Amino acid sequence: MSQLKLSPTLWTSQTVFIMAAIGSAVGLGNLWKFPYITGENGGGAFVLVYLLCILLIGLPILIAEISLGRAGQANPPQAMANLVKKTGANKLWVWLGFNGLLGGLLILSFYSVIAGWALAYFFESLSGSFISMDADAAQAHFDGFVGNAWQLLFWHTLVMLTTVWIVIQGVRSGIERAINIMMPGLLVILLILLGYAMSTGAFAASFDFLFRADFDKLSANSVLIALGHAFFTLSLGFGTMMVYGSYLPNDYSIIKASIWIAVADTVIALLAGLVIFSIVFGNELEAGSGPGLLFQTLPIAFGQMTGGWFFGTLFFGMVVFAAISSSISMIEPAISWLEQNWHYSRRKSAWILGSITWVIGLGSVLSFNLWQDKTFFADKTFFDTMDFLTSNMMLPLGGLFTAIFVGWVWSQQQRNEETGMPAKWSPVYQVIIKWVAPILVFIVFVNSVF
Repeated sequence: MSQLKLSPTLWTSQTVFIMAAIGSAVGLGNLWKFPYITGENGGGAFVLVYLLCILLIGLPILIAEISLGRAGQANPPQAMANLVKKTGANKLWVWLGFNGLLGGLLILSFYSVIAGWALAYFFESLSGSFISMDADAAQAHFDGFVGNAWQLLFWHTLVMLTTVWIVIQGVRSGIERAINIMMPGLLVILLILLGYAMSTGAFAASFDFLFRADFDKLSANSVLIALGHAFFTLSLGFGTMMVYGSYLPNDYSIIKASIWIAVADTVIALLAGLVIFSIVFGNELEAGSGPGLLFQTLPIAFGQMTGGWFFGTLFFGMVVFAAISSSISMIEPAISWLEQNWHYSRRKSAWILGSITWVIGLGSVLSFNLWQDKTFFADKTFFDTMDFLTSNMMLPLGGLFTAIFVGWVWSQQQRNEETGMPAKWSPVYQVIIKWVAPILVFIVFVNSVF
């Protein structure tokens, strides 16, 4: 690969970059997984462990990945090729960029299917479908929905078309404009829902569920869960932060931006948890986990509560905003690669990659109906296989080698110059990025795979 110049398109402000990165980080996992695992693993005790994991894994690797993008001045594979030339490192490091690029597309292929569920439930809530819905009706509705391959295909297609349409517009006219609408919209909706949650009698129970420090529930497995989520929640390992960093002007602070991203991601997840469990407990329902909480338990609550139509529509609107802001970040690294290395137009790149991703996503669509008994890897459905391959293997490896490159290939001086690390924090960051973060990510990788 020859040395390429960065596209002249840059973020218009550091605030926009931070919002775009937060939009990538805040996704479906923040709105169900983090609140649930917090409550099930000791509440406040788990939060303390999680914050420590953010400091030791999430934030250091986030700083490293953004720095690689800005230093490489290009899409992930080309950025690594440029850095290989600058440092004299082995050319195999280019595969770190390809790992992230491919991982993002594979994640998007099944993520868009679940995002489609959220979009469908938004319109169903808007139409009043959940009014007076009980547990049996909610279960039957969900089973009927995922069992209909044509319905899932329609919503999967609509999410992919929306994603492609946004990224075709470009970094400023597309991604920035969408983020400038979706992220403030998400925050406003979240605050409205939080205000409602605080007015319910169940807010105290929700707060207790999330924040009461129960160290008896904190186990070695809880620590591993915290380690894994601290890594995955910040969109690390699949090239998004690298390509977003390549659009970052040199006078913007990577350190400050990374801290804002990590803090915002955590705060939004905790606030969402307070909202969700206030609604769940206020309607005397069980706190389910995973998609069941969003698509089976909450519709019951919205169907029974006063103003449920309004708050249910707001809630699923927030979920859609979070999902779309993440989906555009997953396809952007590959689009940047086709633009810069193959000289394709952004429109052509988006349609090619969107079509390929859409086709791969058909396997995930069918995993919930026609292929629900068909297994591919280790008795997993196609959907679970894609999830395992990316979340348990490709992303941890991407984060691991990002830390190794920044910690071991770059000198301390290069690292300080590229990250903008203050001199007083440089020795601490050096220890973390060279030793602590790689070891902990390796532990997460081994635990996830085996």
